[in-house]
Amino acid sequence: MELIGAMLPFIVIMGLMYVLMIRPQQKKAKETQNMLSSLKKGDSIVTIGGLHGVVDEVVEINNTVVIDCEGIYLTFERRAISRIVTKADTVTANQSEELGINTPEETVDHE
Repeated sequence: MELIGAMLPFIVIMGLMYVLMIRPQQKKAKETQNMLSSLKKGDSIVTIGGLHGVVDEVVEINNTVVIDCEGIYLTFERRAISRIVTKADTVTANQSEELGINTPEETVDHE
C-alpha cells in the first residue's frame, strides 16, 4: 500500500505531461502531415523560409515540390512547406469571378 502511495504522484505527473505536452504535439504533427499530403498543383504556399509561391509540380518519388516564384522554378523538400495559403480550387474560382467584373457595359467614359 505504501508503494502505491509513493508512486501515485509520479503517475499523476506523467499523466499530466502526456495530456499537456505529448498529445498536442502528436496532433499538430498529424495535421501537418495531412496538409503536406494534400499538396497539389496550383496551391499557393509559403515555405518555412518565408518564400511565397505556387506549386507547379509534386514529385512523389523523391518527396519534393517544384514551386513557381514569378517565373523562377525552385525545388524544395515537401517538409519545407510551412502552410498552404490558398488551395488550387479556390484560386480558379476567384480568377473566374475577377474576369467577369470588367465588362464594356460597366465602363464609364469621364470625358
